[in-house]
Amino acid sequence: MPNTPTITLLGTGTMGVGMTHSLLREGLPVTVWNRHPEKAAPLADDGASVATSLEDALRGAQVVVTMLFDADSVASVMEQALPLLEDGAVWVQTSTVGRDGTARLAALAAQHGAPFYDAPVVGTKQPAEEGKLVVLAAGPAARRELVQPVFDAIGGRTVWLGDEAGAASALKLVANSWVALLTAGAAFGIAQAEAFGLDPAKFLETISGGAADSPYLQVKGKAILEDRTGDAQFALDGVLKDLRLIRSADEAAGVPTTLVDALVALYASASEAGAGDHDLAGVITAFRADRA
Repeated sequence: MPNTPTITLLGTGTMGVGMTHSLLREGLPVTVWNRHPEKAAPLADDGASVATSLEDALRGAQVVVTMLFDADSVASVMEQALPLLEDGAVWVQTSTVGRDGTARLAALAAQHGAPFYDAPVVGTKQPAEEGKLVVLAAGPAARRELVQPVFDAIGGRTVWLGDEAGAASALKLVANSWVALLTAGAAFGIAQAEAFGLDPAKFLETISGGAADSPYLQVKGKAILEDRTGDAQFALDGVLKDLRLIRSADEAAGVPTTLVDALVALYASASEAGAGDHDLAGVITAFRADRA
């Protein structure tokens, strides 16, 4: 197998753009496609080939990467794309689609005889741009040499979770549960400090460097304090979509949903208040709404 596979990336939102930049930086040939061509067009200036049709996008592709919003959008695109794949091409599915969504997409791949890699990524806009995502991967061992250069380009490390699709997407739900919880916790602490008449920066200062601190908490906390939640690293509506997937998976697995129910309610409240396209740190809106 070649060390530099030809890649087609379907989906050029925030994450898809960052991943494209990282692939190009490593010298990998990349063709990009978006259902709305104007969203992919700027990547031509960065060195990507921009296709205006799926047929053109998939011509010659050895690795097809999907980075779309949800299982429905991935399935809609791949139902059209799979019959067009060339012999030997593999499908790398990096979107967060949950356990049921992954099973659905893996079955779709099997119907068309396409090797399928369940490979959601952990990280947001900046790690995607820097090639520092964590790739959670599960898929056939026989073709890993074809997809590993892709994972190495977009990620700082790859965590392999076996040959069967599903485990990687399950672990992604666990990771995103923590991200949503930690961000909501930072917002809650700041909102409390504000309500108590305190300088909320003192909250972050108090826990800085201690056992309860984390770099992510400080980053999200400072984004809230500096009113930078409009710069979406991970859009709040995307987190809300993932939390609903998490709740569904928890229910199916018998995990109590008390905590995730509260998180869904918080992020939904912030979205309804207009923060849906903001960074997930915009969850602060839910805590401030009753005091507005």
